[in-house]
Amino acid sequence: MTGLQALVWTLGEPARAQRLLDLTGLTPDALRNGATDPAILAALLDFLAGHEPDLIACAEALGVAPTDLVQARDALLA
Repeated sequence: MTGLQALVWTLGEPARAQRLLDLTGLTPDALRNGATDPAILAALLDFLAGHEPDLIACAEALGVAPTDLVQARDALLA
C-alpha cells in the first residue's frame, strides 16, 4: 500500500513524474499496467530513495518516516 501511495504522490507533480520516467526507463503504460507489481513499486521507491528531498517530501505527505519508505522498498525486493 505504501508503494502505491508513493506512486500517486510522485505522479502528482509533472516534472517529478517525468524525472521518474527518465531515470527508471519506465513508460506511462508500464506504470499503469504495473501499479501493483512489486518490481515497479520497488523501482519507484528506489527512485525516491535516490533523491532525499523527494523522499522526505513524500514521507511527510504520506505521514510516514522516510525510513518506512526505504523499508517498504526492501520488503518488495525480498
